[in-house]
Amino acid sequence: MNNSDYTGLALELRGHTAILTLDNPPAHTWTADSLAALERLVGELNARRDVYALVITGGGEKFFSAGADLKLFADGDKGRAATMARRFGAAFEALAGFRGLSIAAINGYAMGGGLECALACDLRVAESHAVMALPEAAVGLLPCAGGTQWLAWTVGESWAKRLVLLGERVDAETALRIGLVDELAPKGQGLARALQLAEQVGRQSPSSVAACKKLIQGARHASPQQQLAAEREAFIALFDTEDQREGVQAFLGKRSPQWRNG
Repeated sequence: MNNSDYTGLALELRGHTAILTLDNPPAHTWTADSLAALERLVGELNARRDVYALVITGGGEKFFSAGADLKLFADGDKGRAATMARRFGAAFEALAGFRGLSIAAINGYAMGGGLECALACDLRVAESHAVMALPEAAVGLLPCAGGTQWLAWTVGESWAKRLVLLGERVDAETALRIGLVDELAPKGQGLARALQLAEQVGRQSPSSVAACKKLIQGARHASPQQQLAAEREAFIALFDTEDQREGVQAFLGKRSPQWRNG
């Protein structure tokens, strides 16, 4: 995997964790090319059996990502708007569907599509100086990359309305209090904490993690009756995996399992 293949992104593989740094300075805004690169990259990581976790952060210490560059929409070109909306949707839906655990290490401003990127991740660690917002309505737009949905699922309808309809910004402490982020870290330490969490998931069966993640996220859409049946089916399906056999045998043998992600 070559970094030159991923416009606006920098990739590092560290053990079983992929570290993706948003790299379009100064504010790491998204472009059509970088969104396409993210979608492609997630697909490639899903196909790798040695990658269990994905950590996303922004380069430097000021911005995670400021979202889209508003200059793209200055001329009112509806066709360009449609293209960007599709690209944002495809990229962040791919990210939300990543097979393993995804963690956003929010190291500064996460605005608009930057916050939507973080919301598409499973967990969020915010550094103490981070600021988060979905300010699109202030410029006659709306969050079109999952923001209205993922935010409401994460923090509840009232706080989602405050951020989207009122354009409120939240600091890191408030984000933790309302459940928008899962942990706080000192300035400059967000990535390190996210990597610690990624190391924790490495102790779990990757096959089990993938199945559990699908079930948990499925609860947003399906009825409990449907998901309970799917839960039982997924449990039985794990018996077709090497990880299930390895996990049980390792436990009985009082040793650490050697996962194969299959």
